[in-house]
Amino acid sequence: MSLTDQQILKIFLETNALLEGHFLLTSGRHSNQYFQCAKVLQFPNHTSDVCSLLTDHFRNNEIDTVIAPAMGGIIVGYEVARQLGKRSIFTERENNQMTLRRGFSLSENEKVLVCEDVVTTGGSVFEVIEIVKNFGAKVIGVASIVDRSNGKVDFGYPFKSALQLEVVSYLPEECPICKEGTIPLVKPGSRKVK
Repeated sequence: MSLTDQQILKIFLETNALLEGHFLLTSGRHSNQYFQCAKVLQFPNHTSDVCSLLTDHFRNNEIDTVIAPAMGGIIVGYEVARQLGKRSIFTERENNQMTLRRGFSLSENEKVLVCEDVVTTGGSVFEVIEIVKNFGAKVIGVASIVDRSNGKVDFGYPFKSALQLEVVSYLPEECPICKEGTIPLVKPGSRKVK
């Protein structure tokens, strides 16, 4: 299935996954918009449709395993792996450090696709890439549902997103929403930010 940007945005709006307000992003930056992909991913049909855009892009690549950072990337990684007929594993934070746990490991030269739900600065993806490289495995590419950077993040590997947008974000000290002081700052994601 091939969805247009408008169809993907419609899915986000219908599932109340595109939030408006004053948000603290995982990157530490502030924004007036937040993509709560979990609201889309609660519906298997939407998950399948959106992830098929990522799967189709990487289908002709040799991939052994799909890896994703917890929490946001787990369902995306799993669905892409399911569609490719490959293994799905995930990283998670332990003592504020991204790591493989639960007996997951990678083999030397194993070909790995990294999946994420939303990319803003790419911080979690860069951490996962380092884990893959530390095992001696090979990153084949990176896939995400939403690229909030509008293609500005360079992972050094082929990168495909289902939806590419430039969503404005601010350093906390430059945030005009904070300066207005009328909308409280909220942190809707799973990762704690200092």
